[in-house]
Amino acid sequence: MELLFLGTGAGVPSKERNVTAIALMLLQEINSIWLFDCGEATQHQILHTSIKPRKVNKIFITHLHGDHIFGLPGFLSSRSFQGGEDELIIYGPKGIEEYVRTSLELSGSHLTYPLSFVELSEGIIVEEEGFIVSCKKLDHGIPSYGFRIEEINKPGELQVEKLKSDGINPGPVYSLIKENETTTLEDGRMIHRKDYIGPDKPGRHIVILGDTRSTELNQDFVQAADLLVHEATFDKESYELAHNYYHSTTAQAADLAKAGKVKKLVLTHVSSRYQKQDLDQLLDEARAIFPNTEIAHDFFKLSVPSH
Repeated sequence: MELLFLGTGAGVPSKERNVTAIALMLLQEINSIWLFDCGEATQHQILHTSIKPRKVNKIFITHLHGDHIFGLPGFLSSRSFQGGEDELIIYGPKGIEEYVRTSLELSGSHLTYPLSFVELSEGIIVEEEGFIVSCKKLDHGIPSYGFRIEEINKPGELQVEKLKSDGINPGPVYSLIKENETTTLEDGRMIHRKDYIGPDKPGRHIVILGDTRSTELNQDFVQAADLLVHEATFDKESYELAHNYYHSTTAQAADLAKAGKVKKLVLTHVSSRYQKQDLDQLLDEARAIFPNTEIAHDFFKLSVPSH
């Protein structure tokens, strides 16, 4: 479970940062990649990575501002040229299907795979393959959403020493015991899995928020997440500017991370007004409130460790 930031800028691309796109790499878990937003030139950014577009089978669009969607038609078309055949589902606010289908139709683009759409409304939007994804509406100038990705808890470890002490020797029967609630042994004994397995391993939780004013209304949504990805378009002194443009500051993102008791905060969607020499200041502003903070840059990769 890894996050790969393909674009980390706000509004317009710069020499240092492309516009927003984040890949959630779930190759080991379900052999898939989920994309969150797809700003202009996202497919160009992908060329510098190991990502295979055919592995992307879900795209989650936070909102319909251009810096989050202008890369979609090109990516979808290229996925066909690069051998994509499996269905791709796009989750996004009302209007996303019209935008994509109109772009493809007017450009004469024909896809080699099924394309479907899910219009966002608050609540659970995905429940499959060991994951639950829910979304929440945020405070932005147009409808904008945040996504919480929850990995379902996994069964605990088989208690091998207890099995041995009860006369159950290692072999294929161990797999049967772990995979079934009850198992009948060759000697006729009925074994209950719950008696020989440790506590569940908690799944990992990631929250990726779209553009938003920072607000305490998001606290429950981000609560206890292993990782929170939050926009930080402006520095802490520019809170009035952030408010007027429906964005957040470094300090506001850190305040939410602290209040929500998340484990780690990653800031992204940084305005092009800030250059490399400004990043230490932005990071210090957030870390003064929430120490376990990073600022993402293009191609920044972060693993989310198992519990």
